[in-house]
Amino acid sequence: MAGRLKGKVAVVTAAGQGIGRAIAEAFVKEGATVHATDVDRSKLEGLARAKKGKLDVLSTRAVDAYAAKIGKIDILVNVAGYVHHGTVLECDDKAWDFSFDLNAKAMHRTIRAFLPGMLERAAETGATTSIINMSSCASSMKAVANRYAYGASKAAVIGLTKAVAMDFVTRGVRCNAICPGTVRSPSWEERVEELGRSMGGKDKALELFVARQPMGRVGEASEIAALAVYLAGDEAAFTTGTAIPVDGGLTN
Repeated sequence: MAGRLKGKVAVVTAAGQGIGRAIAEAFVKEGATVHATDVDRSKLEGLARAKKGKLDVLSTRAVDAYAAKIGKIDILVNVAGYVHHGTVLECDDKAWDFSFDLNAKAMHRTIRAFLPGMLERAAETGATTSIINMSSCASSMKAVANRYAYGASKAAVIGLTKAVAMDFVTRGVRCNAICPGTVRSPSWEERVEELGRSMGGKDKALELFVARQPMGRVGEASEIAALAVYLAGDEAAFTTGTAIPVDGGLTN
């Protein structure tokens, strides 16, 4: 099918690369008006037919101002995040606070800012509006080694998602979480390089990442975007409060 999001207005955070960019591209392809944002606006270059804007989701003031500028939307996709590597013994207060600020509180900021307009939009159109939060299979779904702060913050995303879904289930706003496994992206490539330096080579690090995926490969950002398109559209009108793994069998 084509044009599955025709007439809908979407905001996507961290759209400069990886999963966020793949989602923005897929939404444009399906006919949505896409406001693609990133803290580094230069990363949005080349993102065809999207309205590009700088947005620091760590700033409540910036998020509120951006929401006021954009107005009512149908779809909000929260992708911005940070992967802290290490156990509790390698996680100081600064790393813990930053993980929760970017991975969870940033979603609180954007949802609180855009939700009033989404409620109005749902009332006007009679169709549901959709919030999609990027969580992870490394969360309350499954423990992954050396992902202490990351797993805890992504578990918070699942709780946040379910709370929003419950509070607005009768008012036309749906809220769901996508929980990817290991997905190929520039940030993941950086983690492979970093781990490779301590393991004696990038190939060994890559083998470690692939080995934990039962399917025997890492995922592609386009595979996450495909689910986002479904959750964003009217086909998913009866779907809310879910946390859906796309992880090559990791959480089986």
